[in-house]
Amino acid sequence: MAELSTLARPYAKAAFEFAADAGDLQGWSKSLATAGAVAEEGAVVKFLSSPNATAAQQAAAVIDICGDAISVTGQNFIAILSENRRLQLLPQISRQFEIMKANREKAIDVDVVSAYELDAGQQQKLSDALGAKLERNINMQVSFDKSLLGGAVIRAGDTVIDGSIRGRLAKLAESLNS
Repeated sequence: MAELSTLARPYAKAAFEFAADAGDLQGWSKSLATAGAVAEEGAVVKFLSSPNATAAQQAAAVIDICGDAISVTGQNFIAILSENRRLQLLPQISRQFEIMKANREKAIDVDVVSAYELDAGQQQKLSDALGAKLERNINMQVSFDKSLLGGAVIRAGDTVIDGSIRGRLAKLAESLNS
């Protein structure tokens, strides 16, 4: 898996720099997400790994499936990937592009799982506190899980803050057993 992300990095960087220069990060983001989703479909994966299909046929197939969701420059990008036999990297390229885009926009997606419903005021207060701590704009998704007993679990990228009662009890049990 690390090998695929390593191979995808220069393509993602090139796409990001082109999109940033063109001022179309959002358009490229949508195009790459669509192309990445298409490239992950079972039948497409099989076709892309087939030695019988030429690079031009593979590019044409992906472009046809994506339809109008991909701009002319996006189609050219897919053609270049196909010539280099890198169409299978589209999902990784899309993910890396999104990471670069979020870093540029100073934004981060945060998932909050709470034991109880949070009202709008509580959500705003939590969003403001996380924004200050992480120095980013927060895109927060809130869900509920009664099994937490109380508190919340917050996931922001690689950072996990477990403030749930269940998490604290597990930590206490671990320290008592060691």
